[in-house]
Amino acid sequence: MSWLSVVRGNAPLLVSLPHTGTEIPAPIAERLVSLPLARNDTDWWIDRLYDFAASMGATVVHTAISRSVIDVNRDPSGRSLYPGQATTGLCPTTSFDGTPLYRPGAEPDEADIDVRRRDYFDPYHAALAAEIARLRANHPCIVVYDCHSIRSVVPRLFEGELPVFNVGTNDGVSCAPELQAVVERHCDASGLSRVSNGRFKGGWITRHYADPANGIHAIQMETACRGYMDEHPDIEPVPYSSGRAAPLRSVLQRLFVDMVEWARQQNHNT
Repeated sequence: MSWLSVVRGNAPLLVSLPHTGTEIPAPIAERLVSLPLARNDTDWWIDRLYDFAASMGATVVHTAISRSVIDVNRDPSGRSLYPGQATTGLCPTTSFDGTPLYRPGAEPDEADIDVRRRDYFDPYHAALAAEIARLRANHPCIVVYDCHSIRSVVPRLFEGELPVFNVGTNDGVSCAPELQAVVERHCDASGLSRVSNGRFKGGWITRHYADPANGIHAIQMETACRGYMDEHPDIEPVPYSSGRAAPLRSVLQRLFVDMVEWARQQNHNT
């Protein structure tokens, strides 16, 4: 599957990239209002921001399929992860701003959703599950780190300006408190704003795979785009700038070193 990539490493760290893809198959693209609109909620350049992960021994699982086709970080049953709050679904029909993505009458029906689950959702999660099992066979303790980004201001989803770092651990359920503290320490030392388990507490990946009692510690990091790229109101993203992203990358690289060291220490003590 050309859209799914897995880079295997041996460190006790798996990095998930579920929302940085922009590919939209032609039969679906023909039903959309516009491709730029459908891609507007992409986690822009997150794959570039974290491209150091594999060189540090992390396993990286990445889908190139757009979240507008199917969102692999949603509950496959269609249940909302944030009841009572605005969000987008398994196969989104609107953008984050509430703008319709499909031409009238062209929205995905249940049969469409089943096909997309089979073709894209299930293979991504099969890859995640297989890599988690492989790493756990070698390490009693591993970290699953789910990478995301979002525009700093999305009034339909949250009030005001989002902090740069949004750490999600499902209210402390998905990982050991000591690991959460490691992540928070690096965020706070950066001088950039941080909140833990605020608007974003972790999506399906964090909640589904987390099993701290059995050595699987999961964290979602939702980064406000302004932390590493320029933001503007147009729906086309600005080009990636290595210079603009460098300070945040430095923070994240140090964080990865300490997350791996934390996991190895747990393995040493087991």
